[in-house]
Amino acid sequence: MNSKTVILIVIVAAILLFGGCGCSGYNGLVKQDENVKKAWNNVQSDYQRRSDLVPNLVNTVKGAANFEQTTLTNLVEARAKATSVNINADNLTPEKIAEFQQAQGQLSGALSRLLAVVENYPDLKATQNFSQLQKQLEEIENSIRNSRNNFNSSVNDYNVKVRSFPMNILAGLFGFKSKTGFAAEPGADKAPEVKF
Repeated sequence: MNSKTVILIVIVAAILLFGGCGCSGYNGLVKQDENVKKAWNNVQSDYQRRSDLVPNLVNTVKGAANFEQTTLTNLVEARAKATSVNINADNLTPEKIAEFQQAQGQLSGALSRLLAVVENYPDLKATQNFSQLQKQLEEIENSIRNSRNNFNSSVNDYNVKVRSFPMNILAGLFGFKSKTGFAAEPGADKAPEVKF
């Protein structure tokens, strides 16, 4: 074999090696990206489940107590706003996630105020429908927390892959960018004050 043939074989082998690594790396990025999208869809599903429960909760409260109308109105308005903020899994920008998180936070606050005000209505607390709805709401909130944690784990795995060398070069070539997960609400680092 002459030297030109050897050089040609080395070049072809290098191209095949780097091409194979590139395909494997690209496919890995696609898989991680799809995992993030799936986790995001699970988050949205849990929030939708909570939103679907709110009308039942409101109707049960209305029927069982002479209730403060402003609390119910605020809850209905917060639900409407929370369901109006939709984010496509392909467009998970920090701004969009913050907007989504803010709308969901308002709904969480309205639900918390409703449950706090309910303490003044012992007949309502004793009804089976309200007890069941309250239990479902607690389960949904736990599901939301778990879905958000899973989403953040998927985002973390994806971001590690996108930012690691040499994958960061390939990611840049194909437009894979870091994603943003959920963050704690402002002030969540301070313990709530409990007054009796």
